[in-house]
Amino acid sequence: MTADLDQLAAQVRRCIACPELAAARTHAVPGVLPPGAELLLVGEAPGAQEDLVGVPFVGRAGQLLDELLAAAGLDRLTVAVANVLKCRPPGNRKPTRAEVGRCRPWLDRQLALAAPRVVVTLGGTAAEWAFAPGVRITDVRGRVHDRGDHQLVATYHPSAALRFGAKGAPRAALAADLVLAAGTLGGAS
Repeated sequence: MTADLDQLAAQVRRCIACPELAAARTHAVPGVLPPGAELLLVGEAPGAQEDLVGVPFVGRAGQLLDELLAAAGLDRLTVAVANVLKCRPPGNRKPTRAEVGRCRPWLDRQLALAAPRVVVTLGGTAAEWAFAPGVRITDVRGRVHDRGDHQLVATYHPSAALRFGAKGAPRAALAADLVLAAGTLGGAS
């Protein structure tokens, strides 16, 4: 499985399906998928810091995510992390549906190969990937959705938690949903 994930990551790094994104990127960011990871976090797309180093969630949002994962009893080093889009959209704009459609097979294949027990979607783009275009986080968060081969928890993106501040509702919801995911892992067999 590790060899398959490594081969997939190499293919992602060479992808040019979205010419505008491929031309502007420093690195494609395939994600971090440790062998045996039971939890997969799915974000929207790499930001500026992630594009520079080729690793997801290393900027301010990643620092907050690390803090909230630790508070939920989850070790970031054992958690798989990927994004719906593997390249940074110019200006950190929201990915277009066409871009999401072209990139979807990469994430779908990562999910199949990694086979996590629990998937947590971070933000609207990731929730749309998991549910359907137009889904609202407020309609799907706060509970576990059974997907047969894995459990799914939808929540806010750490960048939303940063925007609304330490006392904001998105941060509290993100923290609670990560605790829910950790509990789901602890209770799953």
